[in-house]
Amino acid sequence: MPAGRRLRLPPLRQIRQAWPWAVLLLALVGIRLSKGAGILDAYALLSRPFWPGTAQGEWVRQAQRLEDQGQLQQLKADNDRLRAVLQLRSSANGSLEAPVISRDSGGWWQQLLIGQGSLKGVSPGDSVLAPGGLVGRVASVTPTTSSVTLLTDRRSHVGVWVPRTRQQGLLVGVGSGRSVLHFVEKDPGVRPGDLVFTSPASSLVPPNIAVGVVQTVNGLASPAPEAIVQLAVRSDALDWVKVLVGER
Repeated sequence: MPAGRRLRLPPLRQIRQAWPWAVLLLALVGIRLSKGAGILDAYALLSRPFWPGTAQGEWVRQAQRLEDQGQLQQLKADNDRLRAVLQLRSSANGSLEAPVISRDSGGWWQQLLIGQGSLKGVSPGDSVLAPGGLVGRVASVTPTTSSVTLLTDRRSHVGVWVPRTRQQGLLVGVGSGRSVLHFVEKDPGVRPGDLVFTSPASSLVPPNIAVGVVQTVNGLASPAPEAIVQLAVRSDALDWVKVLVGER
């Protein structure tokens, strides 16, 4: 170093301006080397006061209770369905139980296929029941299967009556989950909530089998009043049915 020259240090002002950037650079290097562990620890420390407290904990417990209740309801529904199947089996004296093996892909409310056929004595016209009441009638058979026309099928026509008023009528399918009851009398006196059963005068099905419940009544229909009937059996949820073999 030449004589008479002194080492010149950066002015104090420049040092004051540069030190924040130096600290930031060191922090970035530290984050890079620690892979962000320090930031996560700092976040956990700062957010600790906001972690689930009494109110938040109660929300969690309530959500858990709702989930448990949902599972219990599902188990109860499964248990009720199995009880209905067992009741169907135990009451099948002189009849034949059959599993539902498929449904008509072209019309959910038209037909279903059951796993019993002519080898077990099933024949066209036999009535088919499920827990709750009448489902429909056998349309055709093979040795091991049978096709069942449901009450909701447009081709279905079954004689029924309303015991409260003793009014007779014809239950006709309309291709949906309900059917239409056409009355014979001009003033049947039927009202929503009345129960509908197969008619004692019918020659197609056994008498007094539950069919459904009257939902609405149209007294202005021509040529006679008619009613919308909610059927007692949901055909879309059937696993097993009972065939009344040879009973008319």
